[in-house]
Amino acid sequence: MLQPSTAGFRRLLPLLLPHRRALLAGGLSMLVFVACWPLLAWLAGQLIPAIGAGDLPRVLRVVGLALMVFMVQKLAQFGQDSFLAEPALLVSQDLRRQLFARLQRLEFGALEKLSAGDLTYRLTEDADRVGEVIYKTIQDTTPSALQLVVVFGYMVWLDWPLSLATLVLAPLVAVLVSLFGARVMRAAERSQKQVSELAGLLGEAIGGLPLVRAFAAEPWLQQRFDNEIDLHRRARYRTQRLLALQYPVVGFLEAAGILAVLLIGAARIQAGGLNAQGFSSYVTALLMLIDPISHLTTNFNEFQQGQASLRRLRQIEHEPVEAPDRVDAEPLGQVAGQLELRGVRFGYDPDQPVLRGLDLTVDAGQVVALVGPSGAGKSTLFSLLLRFNTAQHGQVLLDGHDLAALRARELRRAVALVPQQSSVFSGTVAEAIAFGRSASLEQIREAARLANADGFIEALPEGYDSRIEERGSNFSGGQLQRLAIARAVLGNPAVLLLDEATSALDAEAEAAVQRGLQQAMAGRTVLVIAHRLATVQTADRIVVLEAGQIVEQGSHSTLMASGGRYRELCERQLIQLGADA
Repeated sequence: MLQPSTAGFRRLLPLLLPHRRALLAGGLSMLVFVACWPLLAWLAGQLIPAIGAGDLPRVLRVVGLALMVFMVQKLAQFGQDSFLAEPALLVSQDLRRQLFARLQRLEFGALEKLSAGDLTYRLTEDADRVGEVIYKTIQDTTPSALQLVVVFGYMVWLDWPLSLATLVLAPLVAVLVSLFGARVMRAAERSQKQVSELAGLLGEAIGGLPLVRAFAAEPWLQQRFDNEIDLHRRARYRTQRLLALQYPVVGFLEAAGILAVLLIGAARIQAGGLNAQGFSSYVTALLMLIDPISHLTTNFNEFQQGQASLRRLRQIEHEPVEAPDRVDAEPLGQVAGQLELRGVRFGYDPDQPVLRGLDLTVDAGQVVALVGPSGAGKSTLFSLLLRFNTAQHGQVLLDGHDLAALRARELRRAVALVPQQSSVFSGTVAEAIAFGRSASLEQIREAARLANADGFIEALPEGYDSRIEERGSNFSGGQLQRLAIARAVLGNPAVLLLDEATSALDAEAEAAVQRGLQQAMAGRTVLVIAHRLATVQTADRIVVLEAGQIVEQGSHSTLMASGGRYRELCERQLIQLGADA
């Protein structure tokens, strides 16, 4: 039997409501289009006997009327298709916009679990498939269903016993279509999953080709790719084979049904229950059912595939999003930059805390370096300061304000991040520094000057209007990092978070970036994550984290003299006590 949609297509109906006028105009055009079918069947019943009788004047009259009806029907079809196309496409656009907006609000823990290739496939191919289903449902499935009802109603009016015999075959066709549709949906889900995994592998492969070539791992990558495309081919083939089987089975039933109707019709004429004119009209109407049945069968299969796509899109809705601002969120006002963590405990899995009762105070204008082994909680601390995550116990304060009670946008204007891997969006240099914020060219130039980036930018052929290619491929690592620093200081943040901003650079590039950092850090509270300890010896305070707790803190010389964990880490990197003497 037909199964109701579990993917939630009916939840898309509210998205159609703003387009009531277009839907009404398209609906009226659809009614005219559908109403012409029984009229054409009636005219066919008039035409065939007239042709058999050789009555040319009558044939001409009927042909003229049929042409007029055809013209009206085709105009109505144009109105139906054109009026209904825009609402369907707008719903698909709104769905994609809503999902992308949610994607931007996902918790970072949830976002990191999702493959970039898979998300790209969902928001492109899956969203397009859902849009096609919406369009076909409005523009094709609905008029086809109405055509079935109207034309079959006309057939019942012509001869109900003959129509009853026709109706016996309909449930069998419906059951077969439903059974095939359910299997097609499952096969489509498997196929789309394989496409997503293929997209994910392609994303990794394209980004990692230099690494693959450096390790001479091309045969290994080719084998992985061959395996993925083979799995994709098999999944697609299973879907296509089901469709290939469905069409001849349903087509055979349709042909058998028509032959049965012809036999029964001949018996009805012999018994005097139906005349030749009525039977001609009836057969014409019966033939008019083949096209909508074929459309409904095809569209049902596409609907099932669309359900699989919609279900994959809806999975994004079930991922947790970051906590919204409180209704009574406090205004931040002027920020000095004092940070304080009071008994902060946090874990991505609450049963496995990353930070364990952390207490830390950073005075306004201080430079504090966070050091320690991987997994100590340094990056997690940054995520709490930016409110990407919220402490499960304790408080994180900025100038005495609990971050959980602030508006996220205001907080992130006051706290800026320079990441370890500079990620700069394509566009002009000025756009990359502004990064969606309203800023004058003078403000952008000043930010670039602070980041020690104005020199190389002015030397570019088009200066601040020079284009940055995808992934910044036409700029060096040092240039991209200085653009990232300029982007961070543009809004004049009170707090600057530096995530080992020079770790991936050569000595010359590092020196240029360090000059930019020194200028950008002036007058701000700065927290630095450092793995190369030689870069943080001048910090006002060094905080050593281990297993989510502070094990020691102080200046470089004090910590080296104490002979604790920091000295051990420095000696591993061949940094001696006399390095800062």
